[in-house]
Amino acid sequence: MNNSTMNHVNDKEENQVDHEEMDTDQKEDDSQHGGTDSNGGVVNGDVQEMGATNQEEEMEEDESRAETTFRYTVESISKLKDTALSPSCMVRNLPWKIMAMPRNNTNAERQKSLGFFLQCNGDTESSSWSCHAMAELRILSQKPDGEPFTRKIQHLFYCKENDWGFSHFISWAELLDPDKGFVKDDKINLEVHVIADAPHGVSWDSKKHTGFVGLKNQGATCYMNSLLQTLFFTNKLRKAVYMMPTESDDGSKSVPLALQRVFYELQFSDKPVGTKKLTKSFGWETLDSFMQHDVQELCRVLLDNMESKMKGTCVEATIPKLFEGKMLSYIKCKHVEYGSQKTETFFDIQLNVKGKKNVHESFKEYITVETLDGDNKYDAGEYGLQESEKGVVFLQYPPVLHLHLMRFMYDPITDANIKINDRFEFPERLNLDEYLQKKEKTPANYILHAVLVHSGDNHGGHYVVYINSKGDGKVSIWCKFDDDVVSRCTKQEAIDHNFGGLDDDMTVKHCTNAYMLVYIRESCMSEILQPVIEVDIPETLKNRLAEERRLDAQKRKERTEAHLYMNVQVLLEDSFCGHQGNDLFDIEKVNVRNFKVKKNATLEEFLEILGDNLKYPVKQLRPWPFHSRQNQTFRPTILDIDTEIHKSIHDIADNENPWYVFVETLSPESGLKELPPFDKDSDVLLFLKLYDPRTKSISYCGHIYVPISAKGVELVPELNRKAGFLPTTALIIFEEVKPNLLERLENLNQPIDKLLEELMDGDILVFQRDEPDLDHYELPTVKEYFRDLYYRVEVVFCDKSIPNDPGFSLELSLRMNYEQMAHTVSQHLGTDPYLLQFFKSQGYRDGPGNPVRCTYEGSLKDLLIYAKPRQPKKLYYQQLSIKINELENKRPFKCIWVSSDLKEERELVLYPNKSGKVSNLLEEARKQVEISDQSSGRLRLLEIISYKIFAVQKEDISLDCLNATGTKTYRVEEVPKEEAVISEDELLLPVAHFHKEVFSTFGVPFLLKIKHNEAFSSVKERIRKKLDISEKEFEKYKFAVVVMGRQEYISEDEEKVNLSQFIPHSLPGGGVQARPWLGLDHVNKTPKRSRYNYLEKAIKIHN
Repeated sequence: MNNSTMNHVNDKEENQVDHEEMDTDQKEDDSQHGGTDSNGGVVNGDVQEMGATNQEEEMEEDESRAETTFRYTVESISKLKDTALSPSCMVRNLPWKIMAMPRNNTNAERQKSLGFFLQCNGDTESSSWSCHAMAELRILSQKPDGEPFTRKIQHLFYCKENDWGFSHFISWAELLDPDKGFVKDDKINLEVHVIADAPHGVSWDSKKHTGFVGLKNQGATCYMNSLLQTLFFTNKLRKAVYMMPTESDDGSKSVPLALQRVFYELQFSDKPVGTKKLTKSFGWETLDSFMQHDVQELCRVLLDNMESKMKGTCVEATIPKLFEGKMLSYIKCKHVEYGSQKTETFFDIQLNVKGKKNVHESFKEYITVETLDGDNKYDAGEYGLQESEKGVVFLQYPPVLHLHLMRFMYDPITDANIKINDRFEFPERLNLDEYLQKKEKTPANYILHAVLVHSGDNHGGHYVVYINSKGDGKVSIWCKFDDDVVSRCTKQEAIDHNFGGLDDDMTVKHCTNAYMLVYIRESCMSEILQPVIEVDIPETLKNRLAEERRLDAQKRKERTEAHLYMNVQVLLEDSFCGHQGNDLFDIEKVNVRNFKVKKNATLEEFLEILGDNLKYPVKQLRPWPFHSRQNQTFRPTILDIDTEIHKSIHDIADNENPWYVFVETLSPESGLKELPPFDKDSDVLLFLKLYDPRTKSISYCGHIYVPISAKGVELVPELNRKAGFLPTTALIIFEEVKPNLLERLENLNQPIDKLLEELMDGDILVFQRDEPDLDHYELPTVKEYFRDLYYRVEVVFCDKSIPNDPGFSLELSLRMNYEQMAHTVSQHLGTDPYLLQFFKSQGYRDGPGNPVRCTYEGSLKDLLIYAKPRQPKKLYYQQLSIKINELENKRPFKCIWVSSDLKEERELVLYPNKSGKVSNLLEEARKQVEISDQSSGRLRLLEIISYKIFAVQKEDISLDCLNATGTKTYRVEEVPKEEAVISEDELLLPVAHFHKEVFSTFGVPFLLKIKHNEAFSSVKERIRKKLDISEKEFEKYKFAVVVMGRQEYISEDEEKVNLSQFIPHSLPGGGVQARPWLGLDHVNKTPKRSRYNYLEKAIKIHN
């Protein structure tokens, strides 16, 4: 429909501009759909339903129907001023109403008229629904032989455009014209015939209406959903998938298990089925689910994957038995008894659509014999090049035949893929006997089983699939599978409406057409479509899927109830053992016991839970919640159990989630029945650590209750006991105040509250032996240890030459210099530190940045300045063949080495001096390549641009003048003996390959020495030998002199070489020099990058 239809909701003004309205003078289709009785006797406001027309018998006449006709009588039409709205009529479970209103227009050319609209779901407040529909809007004539006035609409109804029609449906004068008979007794009868698709975003029960369920769309997975439904309804395949052994498979990576899960849910679920676990098993990232692909390519890749996974199982060879056919490719000489033939298998047949009317025309083209003659003659060995015929013929068709309609084609003019929307017909029953070499045992009669349809263009669109769900070859019950919505449809909708092409009938959309057809061989129908019942599914699979569903339901319940719970992370005394850093533990590394506790649980209830779990009586437990202090430490603090016992732990935790709690437990060795009392006013809880300068390590020594009035000297015997020292051992004691700040307790005769600044529960004392020779240690006291720790950082080193290298981690000091860092890394790698080069990490994305010079004077901290917060700190390295201090005076230079036979190519990375010349570069190359005995022993450097030799660089040219950019590369090669000396009447001629257009160059260009007036035939023979190709193949080559992008072909009778044709020369106007080259025009037989129809990225299943 054109823009003559308009949305009534936005049509507030009566004087709409002309281009928004239907011209009522234009010719209309007056045919009446589903005849009506003009004397229906309806009253104003009543709706008379006419019943569904053209529906199959199986379609139910209920509120979920797809099609109906209903009327609305508008009384007192001459006095109508406001909008008249009919009662609702239910179609597809949505209410539909007729809207009519008078329209006045100030435009002199268009006076008063009648507005006529169809409204859908107008009273809902939901914004997520949509429903596509087509309708005929009619004003019925009340004369016995009168014709209705009809117009058609097609629209996607949704919340913002919930009505559609014509603001100027018919002029008021024409409406009142007695000859038309539209008005009788001041009444008009309006009628709508509507055909609606199943709606999206509303409670459409696919299972109830069709017996089947759909698949959820992850973003752009409609193509996959259509294919999965097609494979699901290939019952024999579904049964084989169920039988695949997956008992020991990884639940997240197994493609067979994921497919079993999807099929099982499609068969037994009442709601749309998700596919996230399936795409995850493919190894796809989230982005892959938002990237549309080719359904035929996915079919091929998925079936290949299934076939490989079925090998060695009880269902081996199921895929080829179902989908594999055979064809014979042949070449037959016309004039001699010679030819070749090859039997090939196929899993689908690609049919041309362009210029073809139907499937049969495409099949005839498929087996059309091609004549090979002229330049394209067939090489018949001893018979030479021969005229011949080339073609294919089918030997055997599969039980399930996939026909891929080639609607997406590469257009060389636009250099892009385009979609072919031409009309292309396909029958419900198809006989393919005439395309077989000889008939098979059973006729090649096929029944259409599924039609995969694409709407849109080559840049994107939407896939749906129509499937004959009955599929017995006798009765057709077609259903439309549109992602999560399944609905019944007519055979006409499934087949005829998807031929494509332009049609006056609005039921056919121009860009909507069949893309893939699935036919099932009639003789195999009962076997392929055998019912799949629950007993066909292994018990082990059913039990595993049931357990998955139970766990999923439990996780869903946990997610919905998560707001009612909080996580309490419990740490016991042994959680602190082995910790070498600040505070008592590292949140990232510590092993905690996680308790999921209701937020409204009281402290008393929580202690009972702890006691049950830890196997301690409540009186032998005491919780000490961790608290973040202002000085960046995280320490236990007092919890007054007596006053807080009935409070909820959510309130006690002050909304912290997770809540970290140290739970003190009574030591079994104490002999006590409950924990000793703790007086919050006169006692303090202190934690103890022991430092050993020999091992540079910390040992946790437990905790103690100390009266705040006790003197420091009184602690010494207890500390020695905890450390296992003699009671009189002299100690040095520090308070761990915060990271990199430790204060020594000098006067131990003072009370604790004076010794420790701002004494608090959870304070930490770190002690060590007081030894006379402490200065001999690298970190003599714990103060130096913690200072060193403060500067420690974990750095990941990744090999720059390995993509996505995970690297290795080293713990280093931020105060390290370059030499110390290089030495540590080289020890790990087992190499010389001077054979390593380091690179900074890029601040804005992963990947190596600028190289770090070996004379770098900064610290490691300076190198890591651009590291992302809360991300691993990363540096890159590469191992060198020359020492870094030498490399930094050299310039890396990439070039290609090509052997003398032009067949071996490899990349060289050379390191000439920065101030060097081409001669220095060639000297470096000589160290890496092997010079053949047949050459002159010299090397040369060629500048290559777009597969053509642009220049031979002179040896005295500075390397600063050379820069490889874009299509420019440099090539090093040997100078052949015959080219070592060039006489005055000789020339080194650049030669390049092209096909038809001189800009379509390819292959390896080369230099050839030619001599003035030598026979051109000898030049050609030298070229043939250099390229090492047969004389027969070489006969197809053409030769051209190319100057400034123009080619002049050398005629066959050209006898002598004219050197002047090939000498570089300046063009008039100066500044530009023409560089002639010899072009070899022939077909490019080097492998090409494959093009994927309609795709930019190939589909891969990684598992």
